[in-house]
Amino acid sequence: MKEHIIDAKGKILGRLAVEVAVLLREKNTPNFLPRITPQDIVKVANTDLIKFSGKKVKQKMYYSHSGYPGGLKTISLEKLFAKDSREVLKLAVYGMLPKNRTRDKIIKNLKLFKREIK
Repeated sequence: MKEHIIDAKGKILGRLAVEVAVLLREKNTPNFLPRITPQDIVKVANTDLIKFSGKKVKQKMYYSHSGYPGGLKTISLEKLFAKDSREVLKLAVYGMLPKNRTRDKIIKNLKLFKREIK
């Protein structure tokens, strides 16, 4: 079990999320097996200082549905980032993990911090 520490200061969201997803799945190790649940922990600091490319801050929307008619809720990237910058990175990494029962186990190994880790 390894612990990786990444500084998100000045990094673009998507490229950072790819880097984190690879480390979480341990795809960078020579003994990678898809069926094994990885144990590596990834800590990301300075999530408040993430950059975005293009016009994503204004245009990108996140959707959730309650399951009831008319239950669609939307929130823009700008509002979600202002509310909690950690949630934006978590959602980006979550979407890059495999869509099976190991995804919820793997995402628990991601630790996000708004400030520097001391």
